[in-house]
Amino acid sequence: MLNNVSKPIEQGYTRCYVAIGSNLADPVTQAQEAIVALETLSLSRLVSVSSLYASKPMGPQEQPDYINAVACIDTRLAPIALLDALQHIENEQGRVRKEHWGARTLDLDILLYGNEMMSTPRLTVPHYGMKEREFVLYPLAEIAPQLQLPCGQALSVLLEDCPRNGLAIYQNIE
Repeated sequence: MLNNVSKPIEQGYTRCYVAIGSNLADPVTQAQEAIVALETLSLSRLVSVSSLYASKPMGPQEQPDYINAVACIDTRLAPIALLDALQHIENEQGRVRKEHWGARTLDLDILLYGNEMMSTPRLTVPHYGMKEREFVLYPLAEIAPQLQLPCGQALSVLLEDCPRNGLAIYQNIE
């Protein structure tokens, strides 16, 4: 497993955390291919990736379970440029946006972009729902247990009030 998030950030880079989720078209392969794509992301370096986790769907329950992970990257891309690059990866892997919280081949969300707090029509950072989502918090804690959110809240405190809801490690990344 890539798990060296304590590695210092090089000058000119911003440390970011990206959520990975899939529940269609072989979700494990989708997640693994997304990780490979993040490794080759322009002006960026993949620092760490959590294990793959199996989770229940958050939206409509008549869809398959999800495979989730969190990746840590250091990037020189601006927030919107990073969003564009992630959406390009989603599209390359067959993402079709049909229904909110519906089934998907791949979902890549910027959870944190350094210590920035921003809200634009296209991007909200920190990600608006990350504080309540077990499929985000537990994988994030696996690779960044000492993390403090830009609001000053410790990740460890968020975990105290976040039930696992059946979340389980599906596969360790090697």
